[in-house]
Amino acid sequence: MARIFITGSSDRLGLGIRSARALIKRGHDVYLHARNSQRAQDARTACPGAKDVFVADLASVEGTKSLAKQLNQTGPWDAIAHNAAHPRLAQGVTNPKNKDGIPVLFVVNTLAPYILTSLVNPPAKRYVFVSSGMHKGGDPSLLNIQQCNYSDSKLHNVLLSFWFARRLADRGVLSNAMSPGWVATRMGGSSAPDDIDAAVDTYVLLAEGSGVAEGETGKYWYQTQARSSSGTGHETSYLKELDDEDLQDQLIETLEKISGVKPPEYFTNWDID
Repeated sequence: MARIFITGSSDRLGLGIRSARALIKRGHDVYLHARNSQRAQDARTACPGAKDVFVADLASVEGTKSLAKQLNQTGPWDAIAHNAAHPRLAQGVTNPKNKDGIPVLFVVNTLAPYILTSLVNPPAKRYVFVSSGMHKGGDPSLLNIQQCNYSDSKLHNVLLSFWFARRLADRGVLSNAMSPGWVATRMGGSSAPDDIDAAVDTYVLLAEGSGVAEGETGKYWYQTQARSSSGTGHETSYLKELDDEDLQDQLIETLEKISGVKPPEYFTNWDID
């Protein structure tokens, strides 16, 4: 039995809560996350088998640090899934900013998973970074990163996953990215063509570290299979830039400067105040 935490898991139609239900059925202790108390109640109603729901606003750096403290008080963790995502903005819609003046999409999609993975101690045995096939439209230059769009942020998620796979390898930690595909969630829409059951199965494999995912790290997954930059076809390839360790390092250095949070390799006492 594993102890698993999933961010952004309060939407009854979302991939996070669907995957939570599947993991609970397999006997795991699953903890959910919501951005406020009302969403937390929605999560409890939609997934009554969950052990608890943590409340934290990932649009705030301080809110994310607070969540890290909650996780450290409740841990250790077998798996943490970075599932929360601010949705794509419709054309002409202004990207809202948080109280610190930082665009919310960047904070939720890119900065929050970096902060959480850096501050949770001991680290989870397995990390799942939920990306998207839209990462292939992301800008690998990392210029104006705080103004990133949804595709850029999904590219960042994979880069983060691969960086943590390298840096936490000596601790026995596995870190992988996955694309659920275009599936029928509130974000994807009811007519989305991809198989949501395959997305849930992928989630389960990576959270458990079971089956073909056993011992695997630093990989990009789609429909229960690891993909590589040498593949071709729908969702079977990803940008070769993802394997660029200098680019991964550049992203980490940038996020450290913005957040003031040091990555795990530099910690001496793991103090997150």
